[in-house]
Amino acid sequence: MKALLEILEPGNREWELACSLDPARMPAHVAVIMDGNGRWARRRNLPRVAGHRAGVEPVRVAVETCARLGLQSLTLYAFSKENWKRPKSEVDTLWRLLTYYLSREVPRLMANNIRMRVIGHTEALPVKVRQELCEAIQITSSNTGMILNLAINYGGRTEIVDAVNRLISEAREEGTLDNLVVDEEAIESKLDTAGQLEPDLLIRTSGEMRISNFLLWQIAYAELYVTEICWPDFDRTCLLEAIAAYQKRDRRFGGLRPAQASPATEAEAVSAPIR
Repeated sequence: MKALLEILEPGNREWELACSLDPARMPAHVAVIMDGNGRWARRRNLPRVAGHRAGVEPVRVAVETCARLGLQSLTLYAFSKENWKRPKSEVDTLWRLLTYYLSREVPRLMANNIRMRVIGHTEALPVKVRQELCEAIQITSSNTGMILNLAINYGGRTEIVDAVNRLISEAREEGTLDNLVVDEEAIESKLDTAGQLEPDLLIRTSGEMRISNFLLWQIAYAELYVTEICWPDFDRTCLLEAIAAYQKRDRRFGGLRPAQASPATEAEAVSAPIR
């Protein structure tokens, strides 16, 4: 928290929100569906690519803010497997913006001790994009702070299928296929996010009420936060408001709070006659 307060102006809305947060209840992992670039541009009578360009700065702000808050992981949905259906000119612009971001932001990632990783099928990306991604991953690999996962050419269903296929392939190579047991722990160990905590908070901008094939396995118990604000307008204040809302949630993971489940009361309920 102190690291974030260092870059905020005392007394303003961001400062007040940051001071109101409980460091003991901070989400360990936040995932974001960055939606609404095209809608933002359309409302301003601008081409869709203008919205994508405007969406770069909120990425920078979100990454630095989450790192300074001490989060363990931040996962950003940058490009889905379905996004290839968009016009080629728009897709090409997205790749140019990604390479621009990577070339300019690696020093900032280093300054904030951030490790960058990629989840998704990167083999289908343009060569220049793959090169920039590999370089950023390599340069930041020794950092020990927050992990920044960029979901690129990613699909949640595909990730789960890939995990199962990895288990089958390894068992076949080891000659243990006949005894292979596929359980939750086994699948989790082969996901792209293996070794990281599952998201506590999933943020979606621009008001759409759907998951869009994002981290389907990992968000089983994530708290959902949907805002009407389009991604280019999602600033630090918006992010801090989302985390403040998260801290007000009652997370029970399918159970009950101790005050709601008294053993004596439970026993009485079981033994009571049916009327």
